[in-house]
Amino acid sequence: MDKERYQYEVSASGRVNLIGEHVDYCGGKVFPAALSLKNYVFVRANGGDRIRLRWTDIPLEVDLEIDKLESYREVKYANYIAGSLYVWREAGHPLVGADMLFDCKVPFGSGLSSSAAIEVSTIAAMCAITNLPLDKPAIALAAQKAEREYAGVNCGIMDQYASACGVAGHAMLLDCATLACEQVPIDLGEYLLVIANCNKPHNLVESKYNERRAETEEALRAFQRVLPVESLAEVTAADFARYGTLLTGKVYDRARHVIEECARVEAAAQAMKEGDLPALGALLNASHASLRDLYEVTGRELDALQEAALSSPDCIGSRMTGAGFGGCTISLVKAAAKEDFIRTLTERYKAKIGYPPSIYEAEISDGITIKKL
Repeated sequence: MDKERYQYEVSASGRVNLIGEHVDYCGGKVFPAALSLKNYVFVRANGGDRIRLRWTDIPLEVDLEIDKLESYREVKYANYIAGSLYVWREAGHPLVGADMLFDCKVPFGSGLSSSAAIEVSTIAAMCAITNLPLDKPAIALAAQKAEREYAGVNCGIMDQYASACGVAGHAMLLDCATLACEQVPIDLGEYLLVIANCNKPHNLVESKYNERRAETEEALRAFQRVLPVESLAEVTAADFARYGTLLTGKVYDRARHVIEECARVEAAAQAMKEGDLPALGALLNASHASLRDLYEVTGRELDALQEAALSSPDCIGSRMTGAGFGGCTISLVKAAAKEDFIRTLTERYKAKIGYPPSIYEAEISDGITIKKL
């Protein structure tokens, strides 16, 4: 990789969500952190009217015409990039011809949000070569719009905001309705977080993600007949106890998960601040059970991975993280027992599923970084 040819090295992070799953698009609070697993873009202005895309690990070359960015929705690998640049241009920001080399260290299909890292770093790279000040929340919002309106995934703001705005050593208590964000120091004492990938690929467009979104919107409409609420996250536990009978079947289950998960987020942030790791672990377990039984987004592989984690006496909490339908778990594990835990996890998961999980070494990192070459 000939870095000398480029002007800037720009990166944006993948993310892990400690707790608060499938509540971001319901206006709730989430508790993510940016990871040192990043997407890197090496970029330079080329003086032309095309944005030339190359990848370090994909034998593909795509040239995007700046005045035709709306026409690349079906181009694999390039669509998220084209969509991000299209939305950025439509918001009134300048684009220039550029050469971009992509080097993604966030595993695809892992649930650690490689798509957000690619979207955010693409826009940040364009900011670098057009000398635009780095407005991280604005970049996150544009990246989210690209994923929703261009790529077709009706996502919330969490992934892109964490990718852009993360702070090393901190989790973000992010209100997805207002974007109010509190950076909470991560102090796990004698514990650490282990991220494991069940290695079942997932695709959010082809999964039931958008179906879950529609179910929560149906629940919200029902509550709005009797409550002055603008989002499902505004429905309290007392409201749900009183008016939950307005809902039936799966829609009831989906709403119950959202309302209870919002409460778990607040409790988890408080447990982190107080250093109450057993309480945090119990909340992780309760979140996974809700995602399995009420929201139905775990599946055989993620459930087996969580069960394998909890079979270790050194693990006090484990849950799926991300949208589900494949991807990763996070587990709260005694640091001194890390290697034993990983061995137990791997053996038990492989015995049940037939192949091993992948374990990721990652630190809690800053979001966007820009380095002049």
